[in-house]
Amino acid sequence: MYNYELKDTRMGLTTFYLDAHGELGRSLTIDQIETASRSGEGLLWVDISEVSEDDRGLLEDTFGFHPLSVNACVNDEVHAATVQDFGQVLFTMLHGIDYSSESELVAVTEMGLHIGQNFVVSSHRQNLFSVAGLIRTLENGDYRLLQQGPDFLGHAIMDALVSNIRPTIEAMADHADSIEEIIFKNPDPTALAAILRLKRSIIRLRRVLDPQEETMAKLTQNQFNQITPEASLAYLNLHQRVATLLGIVNALRERSDTILAIYLSALSHQQNQTMRTLSIVAIIFMPLTLLAGIYGMNFQNMPELKIRWAYYVVLGSMGAVAAITIWWFWIRHWIGVGRRRVGRFMPHVDRERLMSYAIHFGERKRS
Repeated sequence: MYNYELKDTRMGLTTFYLDAHGELGRSLTIDQIETASRSGEGLLWVDISEVSEDDRGLLEDTFGFHPLSVNACVNDEVHAATVQDFGQVLFTMLHGIDYSSESELVAVTEMGLHIGQNFVVSSHRQNLFSVAGLIRTLENGDYRLLQQGPDFLGHAIMDALVSNIRPTIEAMADHADSIEEIIFKNPDPTALAAILRLKRSIIRLRRVLDPQEETMAKLTQNQFNQITPEASLAYLNLHQRVATLLGIVNALRERSDTILAIYLSALSHQQNQTMRTLSIVAIIFMPLTLLAGIYGMNFQNMPELKIRWAYYVVLGSMGAVAAITIWWFWIRHWIGVGRRRVGRFMPHVDRERLMSYAIHFGERKRS
């Protein structure tokens, strides 16, 4: 029996061990972890949060994992989703996401998963909400996760990781709706920045889901000894969910392209309206500027300047020219000042004709 009260000094290390007698132990020491993993009995789950180079000894010496899989776990580099068979241990590198509503960007998180004969070791550099949910389930006394074998436990961890992606996609879709509403009201530069952030997040999502979908497909092909045929069905369902999420992300990508096109069209229309307004104002004042320029010249031989009413005649002419220009723009529908708004078209329903059609159709049906 294990002394389950002893704890390791590693802060990010969480351990659960369901022994052959059905007793659940927590917070095992390094020696107890090594003994449990080599016993071949029960089921051991070790979760390493904020994994670093300091955990290499635990992964290589205690569990005897292959250096390639250990390097993938402890290095800071971003690795593609993959699955590798190292004989007694199946290693998968998976990705989760962390969506921040403040930055509106998706951050990619990695998780290495080692599945052995009677143990599962998960390691990740960030605290994952999906893994924390499984840990809370076990802490609350529900340890059914540990009763079906390491392949089903690995599936539960992957399933929690994938399940955390869907709410993010839904939040991004809602954000796309908000951006679309803003664009229709006022296509300002802040909307463009929001669109570009959305597209960047979608690209990151596709980079996560595309190789992950291929990895999940390999886990359903019964080519690994660590995955039983019964568990393959569960992995098949998980693969289908990932494929569905990938399809939703692709649709969201197309929608973001459409939103960007709408923004550019709305911005172009707004600029055209501005140029149109400026052109109308310039055209109205062009003849007025001409008249003002003519009578602003300092020639002494201008007979009309000596007429008593010449000043008022010129002002009246300028007003008449401006009025005629505005009237011309109005009849050409270039300006809409004073025009009545056309109401929404409502189709007219002739009830008598509709009843006659119904009676005629009923008679034909009876005949």
